[in-house]
Amino acid sequence: MSLTFASRIDGTRIRCLIGTDRPLAAPTLCFSLMAAPRVISGGTLVRRVAGYAEVALPDLVPGVEHEVVLEHANKEFGPRNRAWLPLGAYLRVGNACLPLPPGNDPGLRAAEGPFAPPLPADRLPLVPQPTEWKPSGGTLDFTALAPVAGMAGVSDLAARLGLSPLVAPGGLALAVTEDAALGAEGYRLTVAPSGLTVAIGGPAGLHYAGITLLTLRETCDGQLPCGTITDKPRFGWRGQHLDCARHFFGVEFILRLLDLMALLKLNRFHWHFADDEAFRLEVETQPLLWQRTAFRGEGELVPGVFGGGIRAGGSYSKADVAKVVARARALQIEVLPEIEVPAHSHAMIKAVPGLRDPGDNGEEVSVQGYLDNIVNPAVPATWDLLVPLAREVASLFPLGILHLGADEAPHGAWGGSPAVAALKAREGLSTSDDVQGWMLARLAGELGASGIRVAAWEEAAKGCQGGIGHGALLFSWTGQGPGIEAARRGHDVVMCPAQHAYFDLAHSPDPDDWGAAWAGFVPLEKTVAWDPVPTGAEDIAPRIAGVEACFWGEFTTEDAQAEGMIAPRILGIATRGWEPAGTTDGPMLRALAGVYAPLFDRIGWQRHRGA
Repeated sequence: MSLTFASRIDGTRIRCLIGTDRPLAAPTLCFSLMAAPRVISGGTLVRRVAGYAEVALPDLVPGVEHEVVLEHANKEFGPRNRAWLPLGAYLRVGNACLPLPPGNDPGLRAAEGPFAPPLPADRLPLVPQPTEWKPSGGTLDFTALAPVAGMAGVSDLAARLGLSPLVAPGGLALAVTEDAALGAEGYRLTVAPSGLTVAIGGPAGLHYAGITLLTLRETCDGQLPCGTITDKPRFGWRGQHLDCARHFFGVEFILRLLDLMALLKLNRFHWHFADDEAFRLEVETQPLLWQRTAFRGEGELVPGVFGGGIRAGGSYSKADVAKVVARARALQIEVLPEIEVPAHSHAMIKAVPGLRDPGDNGEEVSVQGYLDNIVNPAVPATWDLLVPLAREVASLFPLGILHLGADEAPHGAWGGSPAVAALKAREGLSTSDDVQGWMLARLAGELGASGIRVAAWEEAAKGCQGGIGHGALLFSWTGQGPGIEAARRGHDVVMCPAQHAYFDLAHSPDPDDWGAAWAGFVPLEKTVAWDPVPTGAEDIAPRIAGVEACFWGEFTTEDAQAEGMIAPRILGIATRGWEPAGTTDGPMLRALAGVYAPLFDRIGWQRHRGA
């Protein structure tokens, strides 16, 4: 059988054409959009779960294309580019499921983008730029280092990236001394015609000096410029987040991402493996979580939301976790796990009985269109699940911090729950923010008693009792304003404003581009067009732990599609995390991206070539 499927944007509407070479009686079109759809013509909507929909069609006739016209139910979600067209589409005919072609050419275009200006002569071809660079003139011919203790992580990285060995018999000697004044991650590298010397503040400093040597060897064609690099990071938290709940990224992709992060001196991997669509970690405290939600699609608890198609997904075993943690540790990276409560818990609620109040008659709807995505803190089953689950997850990761989520609770959450009404009366709570704050504070207290620090998104600071408390690390994502406010209230904050640091956002407004648009568009230059400590908020500087870029998987159906969304924009977050304020601006970053383009190609990492 041959099926055809094409879709295109027509103003605020989406037009889909379906063709077949055989008669099909009463098929059902199944697909997913970014948000809840409605049918304008061509069929009847028979099921909808968030952005997933099933549309009953009339009989299809060979040689005659059938048109289905759709639009997003929420007009604010009008289609912006190709990524907003149907994903994971298939036809259900009787008991058979027939995959349809993508219809909208998923992924990035290959067209070249803006010209990269030449790098100024006084700058090193290195991201991030060092704290200080004092050239002395001349170059040093450099191929490899003689074996040196403490350089195994960088040497192994070079091998995995397909680059020439960094450490080899007969290589140049590296004289290493210690200087505590440089700080734990700092180093001072001197390149002279006579050889190489480095002073380090600790093992991490030697590692980063090795990364610098490896990178300059590649970007300078083996001719290192002579001079002294004195270097240390501005922030201790330099992160990259990956959403593995909406799209299941294979372990090998995660390991490759860690390698890319290491090449840019990033040191925190935020592993988002739980959300409305799945809980993908193979935990022992509640095996139903991953056993019933790891896969989504036809016949699963969660249908093919966000392009899941007929069936897609997977789960991470404890062996997978150990492999990721070990790779990260070898690269001076720590892993932050996230479990995501109380909202974004649709899959958890479907998998585990009793997490909702049976008397709840509320009608709250999440921003993604779910009707039941928030667990109830006033029922015992919630606590029977969350406390042991959180402790088990945290125990798998040496960082000692567990991210609880806490973002995007639906408006009016728990408004119809008698159990929550009683909880409000008992605890002196008035609003849903108060209830969430109370819940998070209780969970944070339970974890704190076990020596686990908690982290959460910015909304965790809300509530009449001061929100989550307990020394929580908060992530400011809707902008920098909530982070400034949280820092002034005594919270440590990681800045990850979507307008600059969300790599799932499209690069440009071009309808032929790819990605989300709710917070605008993020060309390369915009990734450095901000300061984690904004002008006028210098008082919060001691509370800014660092920065993080986020990649959400709503538009991703294959691992490789994420590569060109992340690179070269990851250069920007590396810059903001390491460099002193004002060192690299947009044009300079564009020049550096031009320098790094051959290196991305050499290591086999796809990069966006457009705006």
